[in-house]
Amino acid sequence: MPREARGKTGKPTATRNKPQRPRDELGRPQSWDAENTLELEPYEALPLKENHRLGKVHLNAGRYFPAHEAWETAWKQARDTDDAEFFKGLSQLAAGYVHLLRGNAYGAARLLRRGSGRIAAYPPGHRGIDTAGAAAAAQGLARAVERGDVRPGELASFARPVV
Repeated sequence: MPREARGKTGKPTATRNKPQRPRDELGRPQSWDAENTLELEPYEALPLKENHRLGKVHLNAGRYFPAHEAWETAWKQARDTDDAEFFKGLSQLAAGYVHLLRGNAYGAARLLRRGSGRIAAYPPGHRGIDTAGAAAAAQGLARAVERGDVRPGELASFARPVV
């Protein structure tokens, strides 16, 4: 009978994370010997406010995977607060744009809808985000993807979001 694999136990922390696998600009894992073309901040070591700021900066610059990672960490940091769903929604919006550029129409539309529904529940200007505008833009893009007006892929043509 084979022995059980043994490794680190417990949750990753800022000082003990799993090895960083090389990724491309859209966050897709690459082979271990490939060049890493995606640099990410150490989100787990940063405070929620900084992760939110980075999420906005990355999304506005079209770097959707880092925006997703920043807001996903903010969501975890905001658990059990009134802002947890807000950060989860922003993370889902960013992930929707990632899926769009990766060529996944279904995943893009679904995540854009989920995220927009979550952030639309918050007032415009919440934590510096035009929630109504961002939600409406994401809903419109989801409809355009479903109709076939926007073709998913790295060359997808759509109005870039600004939050």
